[in-house]
Amino acid sequence: MPACGITSPAVFRQSSDVRVELVDRVLRYEITETFVNRGSGVGEADFMFPLPKGAAFQDLKLEINGEMVAGETMNANQARQIYEEIVRRQRDPALLEWMGYGLLRARIFPIAPGEQKRVVVRFQTVAQREGDALRIDYFRGARTSQRETNQRPEGRMSFVLTYPNDPMYGRAYSPTHSIDEGEYATDGYYGDRAVDDRSFASINRGSTRRIAIRDAHGEVTLLIPIRRSAAAAISLLANAPGNDDGFALITLSPPAVQPRAVPRDLTFVIDVSGSMSGEKIEQARAAGKQVLRSLSAMDRFRLIDFSSDVRTFRDNFSVATRENIRAAERYLDELEAQGSTNISGALDEALSSPVQSGRLPIVLFLTDGQPTVGERDASVIASTVAKQRGSRRVFTFGVGADLNVSLIEQLALEGRGTASFVRPDESVERAVGIVASRLTSPLVTDVRIRAEGVRLRKMHPSGPVDIFAGEDLVILARYDGSGNAVVRFDGQTTNGPVSWATRVFFPDRSRENPFVARLWATQRVGYLSAEKRKHGGSREVDDEIRELGERYGIPTEFSSYLVVEPGMNRRRAMGAGGVQLNGVVATGAAAAPAPAAVQFEAAKSAAAQRSATSVAAADAAVGMRDDANLRRAGNVTLVLRDSVWTDVRYKKSGTVLQVKPFSDAYFKLLEMMPDLREPFSVGERVLVSGRSMAIELTPSGEERLTDRDLALLRDRW
Repeated sequence: MPACGITSPAVFRQSSDVRVELVDRVLRYEITETFVNRGSGVGEADFMFPLPKGAAFQDLKLEINGEMVAGETMNANQARQIYEEIVRRQRDPALLEWMGYGLLRARIFPIAPGEQKRVVVRFQTVAQREGDALRIDYFRGARTSQRETNQRPEGRMSFVLTYPNDPMYGRAYSPTHSIDEGEYATDGYYGDRAVDDRSFASINRGSTRRIAIRDAHGEVTLLIPIRRSAAAAISLLANAPGNDDGFALITLSPPAVQPRAVPRDLTFVIDVSGSMSGEKIEQARAAGKQVLRSLSAMDRFRLIDFSSDVRTFRDNFSVATRENIRAAERYLDELEAQGSTNISGALDEALSSPVQSGRLPIVLFLTDGQPTVGERDASVIASTVAKQRGSRRVFTFGVGADLNVSLIEQLALEGRGTASFVRPDESVERAVGIVASRLTSPLVTDVRIRAEGVRLRKMHPSGPVDIFAGEDLVILARYDGSGNAVVRFDGQTTNGPVSWATRVFFPDRSRENPFVARLWATQRVGYLSAEKRKHGGSREVDDEIRELGERYGIPTEFSSYLVVEPGMNRRRAMGAGGVQLNGVVATGAAAAPAPAAVQFEAAKSAAAQRSATSVAAADAAVGMRDDANLRRAGNVTLVLRDSVWTDVRYKKSGTVLQVKPFSDAYFKLLEMMPDLREPFSVGERVLVSGRSMAIELTPSGEERLTDRDLALLRDRW
């Protein structure tokens, strides 16, 4: 970002308006950020924007000349070049970089003196159950300068939650903020004040409940009590494009029974290297005490702290008596941060104690750095842990930005646990406390899902999983087949094997729940990225990540999100040898308006691309098209090739059914396959790819469908 005329400290975030809608167990977030320049020169807004874990990005809109403009997904290399070229002309770009693991960095430039700029971000995530409530969290990001100086983000923040007025839900409450009695309503009103419902048109008045927090500073947490049943509940949300496998979100809510308590052997491993000094070590001590408070009288525990060397509270496990817990708390209070980071030595010590039959062994591992002493190869460390862990479950916590993220992920994957990444602004104590509280009682272990009547594939999470008390299991998968089917979950409990099943209907074609496809794609990209870090990259994995990003419009290391002003032609803006009109270089007859660019990409990829200077050269190198030649239509991404809008999934093989626009065959197809309406509306020359065939709109196409054509569509589309 060039420094010419930028006075970023004069740019303030005026407001953040967060609206969250609960629909069918999915939380839909819409955040509006408003910035104002109170200085005398051109300014830039630069802030961090966190996303909840597993959230699926939907879109971002930037205010341009009073209009909210959305963008498109494109190649990450070209998006970076376009953004940098336009910034040099001080036009209207905004850059939003994917920093990895749910953290975005937004940069909006230029903001003129006295000018306001708005950015609207939308995303979805599955509502997680915590005990007998659904949990809704929002963490407001800070300006980068504030994050460095640990100041509170400026400007007001409002938070509104809307959820169904259904007997299964109780009245929402917040453990972090107070809620005025007048802010609760079921008829579209807060007390005597009417509410603007335009952003929530999908929920009818009289059928919703609302909670509002006017001064929602800091981290916001809301809990919605849910009625539990004595029987297991299995639900399905499906999306079926019709020309490909469907998408399924399957939720298992175990029955409301008190599981038989299982004695645990819990080991808490704390990094106390020099980088943990200050607030980090204070929070790590508090996190350790939180873990100790979660223990029952039948549990045992170990405390291991490490820097250059590895130390322990006691040589072996201690029974969780009051005296031992008090002694352990005193030990935590005396910890000091100094030295290097001996991760391999700490893990060797944590896995050295023998596993005792009838007890559940759990390891919680917390670090803020990379291995600098002992074994330093992440793959070797993870492989060693996989061999040594036995039946232990390993849960990892990465604190801050200077992590070996791959190692933190691999340890959790190999250990049948989860990896949590704590941002610099977040509370380490809270992150560890949430996980520790969930691990108090294992309800069912080694849970597997199977379906009779359809085939489930590419499931996330995959393999056997554990469900602890107060948790649900959410599966995202593709499915092959349709109709009535039986979904069954099998697992092990302390009382023996258990099986829960229900009959559900998998549609052949359904345009409902399009967010399920995006949620699945986001989980799939995360899985592929983790596998890539674990085993190394391959062309096949890279191609799948790239295709998922382009098809579903989600940020990946290969795809970016670019917003341009209406009518903007990217190549003209980039000036591959043309005339300059009003500050914009154009190769055509008239200069298009300057673009506003919004880009997502991996931080590592972004750093590697900063040296490139010629966008025209980047175009030639990657063979990309300009913005006027790219369209999203429903779940289909189309690129203009030889005057034909062509599905990016299309491979030049297989059968192509050619149909004449607006003929009997054309309207018959739309009647049979409503999902073709949006792609067909792009133009009169369109080619859309199906499972093993394609349909092409062309003036020379068929005007009527034969029996052979219909059979072909049934078998191959």
